[in-house]
Amino acid sequence: MEPLDPREPRQLGPYRIIAALGEGGMGRVVLGLAPDGRLVAVKQLHPHFVHDTGFRERFRREVTASRLVSGAYTAAVMDADPEAETPWLASVFVTGPSLREAVDALGPLPVGAVRRLAAGLAAALTEIHRAALVHRDLKPSNILLTADGPRVIDFGIARAIEDGHELTGTGSIIGSPAFMSPEQAGGGQVTAASDMFSLGAVLVMAATGQGPFTGTAAAQTLYNVVHTEPDLTTVPAEIRVLAEPCLAKDPALRPTPEQVLDFLGRAPASAAPWPPAVHARIQQQDAEVRAALSLPLPAWRPPPRPPRIWLRWAVAGVVVALVAALTTAIIATRGPDDPGVTALPMTEALTLDRLRRVDPCQVLDGDFTADLGTLEPESNPIQPNRCYYSRGDGGDGIDFELQLGDPVPNGDVGQANRSAEGMALQRMTFSGGCDSLVLLPTQPQLHVMIYNATKAGDPCAIADSALSAALTRLRTAEVDRPADPASVLPLDPCALPDAAVAEGALNGGKPRVKSLRTCEWVNGSNTLTVEVKRSLYVATGETIDLGGGLTGEKSETGPSSCRVTWQHRLLPDGDAEYLSVGGNGLDGGNPCEQVRTVVGSILPKLPKPQ
Repeated sequence: MEPLDPREPRQLGPYRIIAALGEGGMGRVVLGLAPDGRLVAVKQLHPHFVHDTGFRERFRREVTASRLVSGAYTAAVMDADPEAETPWLASVFVTGPSLREAVDALGPLPVGAVRRLAAGLAAALTEIHRAALVHRDLKPSNILLTADGPRVIDFGIARAIEDGHELTGTGSIIGSPAFMSPEQAGGGQVTAASDMFSLGAVLVMAATGQGPFTGTAAAQTLYNVVHTEPDLTTVPAEIRVLAEPCLAKDPALRPTPEQVLDFLGRAPASAAPWPPAVHARIQQQDAEVRAALSLPLPAWRPPPRPPRIWLRWAVAGVVVALVAALTTAIIATRGPDDPGVTALPMTEALTLDRLRRVDPCQVLDGDFTADLGTLEPESNPIQPNRCYYSRGDGGDGIDFELQLGDPVPNGDVGQANRSAEGMALQRMTFSGGCDSLVLLPTQPQLHVMIYNATKAGDPCAIADSALSAALTRLRTAEVDRPADPASVLPLDPCALPDAAVAEGALNGGKPRVKSLRTCEWVNGSNTLTVEVKRSLYVATGETIDLGGGLTGEKSETGPSSCRVTWQHRLLPDGDAEYLSVGGNGLDGGNPCEQVRTVVGSILPKLPKPQ
């Protein structure tokens, strides 16, 4: 708990603000006092995100999700105003350190406390999933250890189980690498089973002090989550039997929260669920709160009256003039000194057909600019259109992801007032750091982006420099994958199904590009999606015969929905190239058979696997 800055307001909505509690990437949390005397934790969106429509929408969704959950192991929402000048969310204040703080300061929890933690988290997930939500960010810093059990907080990236809406494009990854599921890390379909994977990782961390997939960098951790088995060598046997089933790569093999509770049985009566040192920290926080309340409380002051209408228009005029002046001063960002042999104009370098041939881990592999130094790509990227880079000399602050042909999030993009290779750079801050992107000339709903979540140094300068170098490099043939006639990665997903068959499955509809390797047919609210993928392939559904000795997996998510996935070929590194066709709102009575018909029109167009 920290004192407030003297310049800070002491009133937020109906709550008098007493002290600062903490700060995260999206906002800060302060301690407030309600008019009826109850203490509240008030979360505020950071000022620099207030005018970012993407972050405001994400905050609205957090408010909606938080209000749907009111179980004993979550912090109940009391009030919120997502439309305020500075959006805020007030929930019941509970004292207690986060699981991350407790383990870092006091060491791993004993077996009995971890079992109590597992029971509380399973109960919380039961309520969350009962509200048709997936939390998607269950991690130690989002779990408070209170005097009577754990509390799950922060629904900032939760979403409805049946809601297809995403704040980022298809395949974008949001969450905490060490505690997300393989399907979330790979940009796949995230269900309630994803939270159970996170639960398993949290229990391992609580029992040992570190997660089961922790690597030396975020990229390595993500690779471990998708490709490797969890490290459970130091996990006590009583906890391993709980955590290991949750960490199954196949979501269908993970237990439900109810099954975890059944396995644990009735918890023994105990007034102190945690080790004495944790309860001592809880008592210390209680004392700090009482001390803060003993000081003179700030007087309530009504909010200032809005400015007169003429003043409002005068201010607006100044802002418009300032924006106009800024937009005329666009700075050219310098490209690499030695990019290789350039050949293609930018309009050809950024076509979909060309980008499908590009290996993103070749684009910035090496030393191209003095400010970035020598960049090293990850060894085995999770997705074929993305690659993590870090500075190979051990320097701080250089750790970002290059993304090719992903969708642009609605409302998140602003002007950077910079250019590179004749392309106007755009700015996005969804990563929490600073991102730089350009829109594809022929498909402006897609982008090439440097996703820079790090805050060290000047994040925007790093992102702009890396993107400028990437654009120059994309004009060379040196970044293309070696020709491979057996690969499906260069194929256009919109051209794969027979047009009449695809339209027939939806009773109409035309194809539209959704991402570099995803095409979608839409007819009203009904959709048909074709995706070409490369990653770890895990069979997650019922086997379906596709003909010619080929089988795939089908999963039905409703009476008119079905998805069929099949492996094209296994690769030497253990990953696979595979395809997926999903239909939603199909009216023929047997959606899987309709999807199977679409698959049948695709198979003859695929290269022969080797």
